[in-house]
Amino acid sequence: MSSTKRCFAYLNGRQINIVIFLILLFIIAIFSSPALHAEDKTKTLIGAVEEVVLFPWGVKLPARIDTGASMTSLDVRDLTIKRGVAQFRLSEQYGNTLISLHVIRHCYVRSSDAQERRPVVKMEICLGSKRMHVEVNLNDRSRMEYPLILGRNVLNQGFIVDSSKEKIFPPGCLERGSQ
Repeated sequence: MSSTKRCFAYLNGRQINIVIFLILLFIIAIFSSPALHAEDKTKTLIGAVEEVVLFPWGVKLPARIDTGASMTSLDVRDLTIKRGVAQFRLSEQYGNTLISLHVIRHCYVRSSDAQERRPVVKMEICLGSKRMHVEVNLNDRSRMEYPLILGRNVLNQGFIVDSSKEKIFPPGCLERGSQ
């Protein structure tokens, strides 16, 4: 008789079930260990609304964090596109800054009532202590509360959202060399 059969030969059905349960519990405990979730510790917690700085202009504006949006969207005025360059202004509230950026592509954005084609540019932004280059679609958001929506293309760069909090991670990369 093998050693395994001898070991279980003295156990009844209920005891075998308890042993199996304990083994499964042990396996679950091992795989749910915090060490296996080390990547979560490298992620930065942000709230539902955060302040963001647009570089190189140094414009600071509030951003709504939107896990449902695949891409970041910026409120712009007087948008024109000529020879692959988008020229636009930020709203008066944010300095009416004139900005020109190369259009890298167009995207289609679906809302509850329509689908529209928007130009996409690459911008440098600061969120908390992290400075990053992100793709941003341009749109007149004048009817919206927030001039900037941060979508998953930003959030997947190491952020976790706590929707019960706001403005918990102020911009800290105002100097050019920060990362």
